[in-house]
Amino acid sequence: MVLKMHGELSSAEVGEKLGITGEAARQQLLRLAADGLVEACPVPSKAGRPTQIWSLTPAAQSHFPDTHAALTVQILDIVRATLGEAALDQIVAQREADTLKLYSAATADLTALTDRVDALAQARCTEGYMSSWSQAEDGSILLIENHCPICAAATSCQGFCRSELSVFQSVLGDDVAVERLEHVVSGGRRCSYSIRPISS
Repeated sequence: MVLKMHGELSSAEVGEKLGITGEAARQQLLRLAADGLVEACPVPSKAGRPTQIWSLTPAAQSHFPDTHAALTVQILDIVRATLGEAALDQIVAQREADTLKLYSAATADLTALTDRVDALAQARCTEGYMSSWSQAEDGSILLIENHCPICAAATSCQGFCRSELSVFQSVLGDDVAVERLEHVVSGGRRCSYSIRPISS
């Protein structure tokens, strides 16, 4: 909180603001650094060794209040109330088109189903879905997403989830069947999908 409020500080300055010694502050900062929440940068000093200046990392931002989910839901409600359901459908359709373009590019040169699923899972991980996959002996694939970064929006507008399933199907191809098995919005702990090759 001190670094958030005051910006980059030395351990001595952090200690002063917390009412503890600089060494005690340094020990706390080292623990936070081990968790990837702060980082130190040496700054030349007029005498002696460089001073370590501490700052927050991007990962630390998740520890502070963030109302973006509530804002997203509010915006969706405003669109629905003022412009109608059709306008909301247009938003979902545009997001679907943009997502399809992104995932198609990530899987464009891949022919094996496992490679396409792996690329899709990696793309989803980048977006915060904490995705992983595994293949069963019968050739089917289980795609698991342990987090939904758009859960608030998806709860407010189910079109996002329907769109998501459609994108997966389009990206993975007509030679597979994609089925949602678990659904966070419906009360599941996670979202999971069965991906099965279609016999010709």
